[in-house]
Amino acid sequence: MSLTLNLAEQLISRPSVTPEDAGCLQLLTERLQPLGFVCEPMDSGPAEFRVQNLWSKRPVAPAQQAQAAIKTIVFAGHTDVVPTGPLAQWKSDPFIPTHRDGKLYGRGASDMKTSIAAFVVAVEEFLAATPAPLLNIAFLLTSDEEGPSVDGTKVVVEQLKARGETMDYCIVGEPTAVKRTGDMIKNGRRGTLSGKLTVRGIQGHIAYPHLARNPIHEAVPALAELSATRWDEGNAFFQPTSWQMSNIHGGTGASNIIPGAVVIDFNFRFCTESTAEGLKKRVHTVLDRHDLEYELQWTLGGQPFLTTPGDLVEAVQQAIAAETGLTTELSTTGGTSDGRFIATICPQVVELGPPNASIHKIDEHIAIADIEPLKNIYRRTLENLQAQAVAASA
Repeated sequence: MSLTLNLAEQLISRPSVTPEDAGCLQLLTERLQPLGFVCEPMDSGPAEFRVQNLWSKRPVAPAQQAQAAIKTIVFAGHTDVVPTGPLAQWKSDPFIPTHRDGKLYGRGASDMKTSIAAFVVAVEEFLAATPAPLLNIAFLLTSDEEGPSVDGTKVVVEQLKARGETMDYCIVGEPTAVKRTGDMIKNGRRGTLSGKLTVRGIQGHIAYPHLARNPIHEAVPALAELSATRWDEGNAFFQPTSWQMSNIHGGTGASNIIPGAVVIDFNFRFCTESTAEGLKKRVHTVLDRHDLEYELQWTLGGQPFLTTPGDLVEAVQQAIAAETGLTTELSTTGGTSDGRFIATICPQVVELGPPNASIHKIDEHIAIADIEPLKNIYRRTLENLQAQAVAASA
């Protein structure tokens, strides 16, 4: 068994359903400390929802600092997993790593314990071959990515900012591939902005509509206009911003009552061509034009971020090509990730991981044949960044 597969199985065997870490970070600390990493717990949150976070950094020796402008590369990920769903539907226990048909099964196999294992082993191999690199190497790990994401990476980044910690490159181990590891990476993500709209009317008997005011009827024209609005045209890296309704709640359950209010949940996934404030203003303009009596609560889940091709993207692309022969596709599609928090402190962030077809599903799995190439891509990326640092110091 490879070292990567072995570590992945050790992590999968720990039932770390959000916000539990179940000992994963302690296991990783024990692997990183002998390599010279200073491991700093940064736990956060109330006792009943305590989140475990780890910031672990291996700085270069002081004597090397004079050789060049030392860059910091961070490997970021989460040890928490989503709930298993009905256990009876799994073909094997989700927390007992199982091999079938060339695949490793278990909750977190793809999202994203194998990536974390590959991070660690890649760093071990890199440091064995390059014991004094011209790179600071760090890990940012949390047990709160699949949950509210309030006391996890967001808190760690805020603390790092407050004390002046900087980073130059970050690889997030989210599952980004489509068919084979390396065929797609994320060099950005759309922002997410949610709204809870309450439109108020006057409740009454449905047979006497002149004595009531139906908020559903009043809201529909505005909702139709919002759904038909072209918010922007996107750009070379992003699809156009989208607006989608997710829930509509109205009425008492009785068929003969005009409701007094209707509540609509909606969400923007927005690109760098729009801003959260600009989108809010445009929505309010539509609602005001339709003369609605309303309340609107906003929640900004994350700003969009984009890493244009540069040092990190180049290092990753070269690593993927050397390991797999693939020309990777850059993409900004999909949901959000902790990259949105890291991008506020790190100018170059990419997401790179295994295929994502089985994530959050019953019988989550990863092809065993994808595991070693993933680790090798991470190691080759370190080698490429080291080569860039050596060239810069020459």
